[in-house]
Amino acid sequence: MAGSNGKLKLLGHKGSPFVTRVKLALGLKGISYDYVEEDIFSKKSDLLLRSNPVHKAVPVLIHNGKPICESQVIVQYIDEVFVGTGPSLLPADPYDRAVARFWVAYR
Repeated sequence: MAGSNGKLKLLGHKGSPFVTRVKLALGLKGISYDYVEEDIFSKKSDLLLRSNPVHKAVPVLIHNGKPICESQVIVQYIDEVFVGTGPSLLPADPYDRAVARFWVAYR
C-alpha cells in the first residue's frame, strides 16, 4: 500500500525490463505496493486485459483503481503523484527533464 496516497498494485512479469524500471522507481521512492505476476504468454488475466485493453501488456500500475500503462508514463506519474516521498526520479529543470525523457525513449 502507499500510505495516504492510496492503494497501489503493479501488474508485471518477472522477465520484463519495463516492469523492472517501475519496480526500481517505486523502490527509490520507498513506496510499497502489491505485485501481481502475470502470465503474459499463455493466459493474460481479466484484470490485465481490462487495465490495458490497447496493448494488453505489462507493466500496469493501478492506483486507487485507475490503471496507468507504459513504464515511462508510470515513472513520470510516480514522480508527480508522490512528491516529497523519497528522491525525485526526474530532474527539476525542464531542459534536463526533456533530455532524460529523450534518453529513456531512445531505443
